Amino acid sequence: MNQEYKKAYLLYHVCVFLWGFTAVFGKIIDLQETILVWWRMGITSLILLCIPALWKTIRNIDKKTLLQLAGIGVLVTCHWISFYGSIKASNISVALTCLATTSFFVSVFEPLMFNKKFIWYELILAVLVIPAIYLIFHFSGSYTEGIILGLASTIFATLFSLLNKKMISKTAPLNITFIEIAVGFVLLSIVLPFYMQTQQDVKFWPTKMDTVNLILFSTLCTVVPFTLSLYCMRHISVFTASITLNLEPVYGIIMAIVFFNENEYLAPGFYIGTVLILLVVFINPFIQRRFGGPIKPPVTIGE
Repeated sequence: MNQEYKKAYLLYHVCVFLWGFTAVFGKIIDLQETILVWWRMGITSLILLCIPALWKTIRNIDKKTLLQLAGIGVLVTCHWISFYGSIKASNISVALTCLATTSFFVSVFEPLMFNKKFIWYELILAVLVIPAIYLIFHFSGSYTEGIILGLASTIFATLFSLLNKKMISKTAPLNITFIEIAVGFVLLSIVLPFYMQTQQDVKFWPTKMDTVNLILFSTLCTVVPFTLSLYCMRHISVFTASITLNLEPVYGIIMAIVFFNENEYLAPGFYIGTVLILLVVFINPFIQRRFGGPIKPPVTIGE
């Protein structure tokens, strides 16, 4: 094991750990989810514009690819709004547990979207997730809205991740991230004035503390791990990356327990369902490697 591999492997764990903080920031920033996402997308877009590599490659994107990325950017926006809406309506553990059902939706949507055959072992794993979701719903009655938003968030995440798998061959990952986030920011900038008129007592301007957290949120949870992950993928395998990425919801739930004592508000049935989902998540890469060859994880933006 050479030094470059060790360094890349360690740095990728750092990336996943930083992504685990996204839900924590979503909880502590005192802004409604739509406004929170507008600020995050705006700050992130400005930071990305300061990266010289973006300017070197983005001018070569053709119109068709640009429009396709813009459409995916709408899905990214819907994903983030529903994800942070789930946190606000319930808690971090509920939102992240719902997000861990991505493999279920991928196994169903990918064959339908790309005219591929259904894969038997993926369908079996998907079916195993259903009783876990039932347990979470059954033992988390007060969090029904948060669970529905969390599952909606997962569906949006699945759709844009699958579509990004096709886009990664057309342009650089940095271009994909910037265009999708910038489109989301522009879209919300158009919608937000009308949205604010329908809301009462909704805060738009962040406090000084929220401003600091928004900058840390956009930098540490989006730009930094994204840039580091690009370096890491030059030296570690996609299988190693996919296994490591499965730790994100685990880190997030642990942080929720440490920082917010969420274990005091959740029934044992919730944790049984969560453990079942996480088992499926961790078993999935091994089964795919045994029956389906190397894993190519979807391209994501981070939560």
